[in-house]
Amino acid sequence: MTRLPTFIRRESPFGADVTELRPGFAAATMNRLVVISNRVPLPDSGPRAGGLAVALDGLMEKRGGMWFGWSGKVSPVAAESGTQVARHGGVDYATTDLTPEEHDRYYNGFSNAVLWPLLHSMPDLIQYDRTDAQIYRDVNARMAREVQALIGPDDLVWVHDYHLLPLPAALRASGVSNPIGFFLHIPFCAPDVLESVPDMGDLIASLLAADLIGFQTETDMANFAASAVQFANAVRAPGNVLLVDGRRVMLGVFPVEINAQDFAAMAEANARKLPVVRLRQSLPGQTLILGLDRLDPTKGLLQRISGLRRLLETQPAWKRRLTLLQVAAISRKEVGSYRALKAALDRESGNLNADFGEPDWLPLRMISHGVDRATAAGFMRTARVGLVTPLRDGMNLVAKEFVAAQNPQDPGVLILSRFAGAAQQLDAAILVNPHDTDAMAEAMVQAMNMKLGERVERWQSLWNAIEYRTPTAWGRLFLASLLRGAVRSNRLELVGDETQEFAKFG
Repeated sequence: MTRLPTFIRRESPFGADVTELRPGFAAATMNRLVVISNRVPLPDSGPRAGGLAVALDGLMEKRGGMWFGWSGKVSPVAAESGTQVARHGGVDYATTDLTPEEHDRYYNGFSNAVLWPLLHSMPDLIQYDRTDAQIYRDVNARMAREVQALIGPDDLVWVHDYHLLPLPAALRASGVSNPIGFFLHIPFCAPDVLESVPDMGDLIASLLAADLIGFQTETDMANFAASAVQFANAVRAPGNVLLVDGRRVMLGVFPVEINAQDFAAMAEANARKLPVVRLRQSLPGQTLILGLDRLDPTKGLLQRISGLRRLLETQPAWKRRLTLLQVAAISRKEVGSYRALKAALDRESGNLNADFGEPDWLPLRMISHGVDRATAAGFMRTARVGLVTPLRDGMNLVAKEFVAAQNPQDPGVLILSRFAGAAQQLDAAILVNPHDTDAMAEAMVQAMNMKLGERVERWQSLWNAIEYRTPTAWGRLFLASLLRGAVRSNRLELVGDETQEFAKFG
């Protein structure tokens, strides 16, 4: 059983207790955090661009631990070459390669051509292959065997995202009895959508080997709970608990956060840098509407262009007075649906500019390569309107970053999809259904016409929702919940005065 260090209690802006280690109490090997994700953000790979790496950087730096996952490399001898471990600061980075077949079938195939569209409730984009599904399981089993040898008896294990749904059960099969938490960064679909893919019940049962499963929203948690009951014989119990073969599995909602203060400072500083200055100078007398996304079918990019077209059709007075800058960085080029989307975007953006553009003005600037995070922050501070309109999204940190980037005295306006997880926190944005072309056009006009007083009022409400929420607090809250669940399931042994301290967390 795992021994716990003593905890001190801090009040969290989440409305729940967040714990941290008492400085100097725990030995370096005690309750180390082992994070397992599809990709490992190696410290020499450049600045963190977002997502999991940004969210966990602060936590890992403070606690130390190990980060295990795919190196990003493809090698014919990956299955035999084992794990490479490098230490940086207080963190060990342990990586394994993939074979070409594993990369094609585990990553491009089942993970991104099946699970990604499925869990985003877009079953029409699923490209299922039985061999892909088997290799997806095989890769998870190999990762479990490799990381098992690196997990100490006192470690806490935190598994991340849809690439690794079978990993909790594979870790148990490899002999890991440590507390295991799992966090899903993307949405979870309803049970009737889940049935689109064969044998998803087995994957749900494998995931239920974890002690705690976390989600971005209440809807995602409810969909998973219903699926676990329907397909994996789980039983609902009070307090967001599932009973599985007599064992308790806790469910929880943990919306991922940004460090709003840091991002605000970055945006203010970079608004004066040359790339942002050049952008402003290229837009004399025009209102900048900004979209920053990966090129992905879930992001609603085609619907965004349709909304702009409707705006220019119905509000011709806005011609030459606005520009939409859409950054849609190419990703997952090996997946057919992504290639089809790129072709459709090229066609529709070209048609829009041909139909409405002038020799010295184009309504749409479409960029298919990414910009660095600092420059993006400066772009956000410059924009009058931020378009974050996915068809479905787990959270969408860009929405929170846009809020943080604004000048409090003269803020821009966030237009946000109702189907982004962030909408549950950022309800002072203009909320839209991205499938409604007229509503998209009306929202852009409303945002561009909005008076300063209303812009400030809306921004202040949005800022209040993110100001004191940090990635480190998010991580600590998840770990506190994991520890609490592990105690209740007898995976942890409390010693000395730890029992009284830990009892405070119920």
